[in-house]
Order: sequence, then structure tokens, then C-alpha cells
Amino acid sequence: MIAVIDYGMGNLRSVEKALHVVGAKTKVTSCPKDLAKAEKVVFPGVGSFGAAMKELKRRRLIEPIKDAIAEGKYFLGLCLGMQLLFEKSDESPGVKGLCVLRGDVRRFKFTKDERRKTKDELKVPHMGWNSIRRSSFVDRRSSLSGRLRFAPLSFVDRRSSILNGVPDNAYMYFAHSYYANPKDKGVILTTTDYGIKFASGVAKDNVFGLQFHPEKSQAVGLRMLKNFVGL
Repeated sequence: MIAVIDYGMGNLRSVEKALHVVGAKTKVTSCPKDLAKAEKVVFPGVGSFGAAMKELKRRRLIEPIKDAIAEGKYFLGLCLGMQLLFEKSDESPGVKGLCVLRGDVRRFKFTKDERRKTKDELKVPHMGWNSIRRSSFVDRRSSLSGRLRFAPLSFVDRRSSILNGVPDNAYMYFAHSYYANPKDKGVILTTTDYGIKFASGVAKDNVFGLQFHPEKSQAVGLRMLKNFVGL
């Protein structure tokens, strides 16, 4: 069973439906015990960084999320669910994230030079279809905090698994004003250009994050979800 975290703000039904399409059994839940019983966890996120962390705290989900990751369960954060894996965000100064990954989340702010490099007008939020590219950098030494007891797959094996059948420069659907800035560049799985090159996907041991919405990205997005389900 895959637990789909309900914290009152996520686009739960579309994610749940997409997971069913690729053959997964799911349970939409805000119960910590369900996270403990689940084989994998998916964390869809919509809303603001600070409000989401406040709601996770209110529902007593922060430690169960960290425990699930520490136990080696495969974890997938989507959109804001990816951003919350980091330490902090420009969106909510002073609010601490889950701190699973080192780094921060920044708002798109374009210089004149960055705007001149593209023919398209760079609007915020970044909304619509854009391509993803596999990251060329892999840090084999990358690992989670000491709480992690094991990592089921090597970074390289996991990287090839989650992106199996996904062509380079595949187009995915985005809707966001903020982007993750990992301190450890070795966790970057995919990048996307929008005035600047930013991390559109991350992977570290058993943890994955996707800034785009695979559930809205047609066949290629469903393929990524299927790859995750099959890990």
C-alpha cells in the first residue's frame, strides 16, 4: 500500500487516480499509523511553505514522515511536497522545513540578462509545459542523515529506475513560483531551464522529489509514477 499524505492542501484526488492508473494500491491519509504501515509514501503539495508546515505540525505528521524516510521507505514529494524536503524557503522566512535535504527554496527573480537570453516572456509563476533533462552530476558519496539505516538501491540504480523509459527533454507540466536550490548538487536528478537552470527533480537514497506534476503530464508523467510504484 502507498500512503498519500493528506494535510488538507494537496491535489490528492488527481494524484490518487494517477497512481491507480499505474496499478498502485493507495490510501489517502493523515494518520501517522498509516505512514508506519505503508510500503511507500507520496506527498503531493499545494499551497504555501509556511502554511503546509504548520498543518503538518498540527496533524502530528512531521516525525512520522521523517521516520518513514529513515526506515528506508521510498518517498516521493510532488511540487510543494518536494520543496518541503528542504530546510527553508523564501516564501515563508523563519519557517523550518522538514530538513531531509540540505538547501533552500527560492523565488524566481530574473535579471535583465536572464530575460534577454530567452525569447519568451518570463512570468511568475512558471506555469505550463517545459522540458526536463537528466542531471550530468552524480555524487556517489551523497547520503541522508544518520537516521537512515539503509538505502535499498545505489544512486545510479535508482536514477535509471525512476527515469526508465523517460526520454531526455521530455515535457512535463509545471505550476510554481519557487524552486529548490540543493546545497549538495549531487542530489539533482533533472534540471529545467526557465531563465535560469533549476533543479526540477531530486533523488537521494530512498527519497525523490519532482517539482512538476507527473499526474498532469500525460503518458510520460504516468511512466515516472509507474517507475516509482515498481521500485
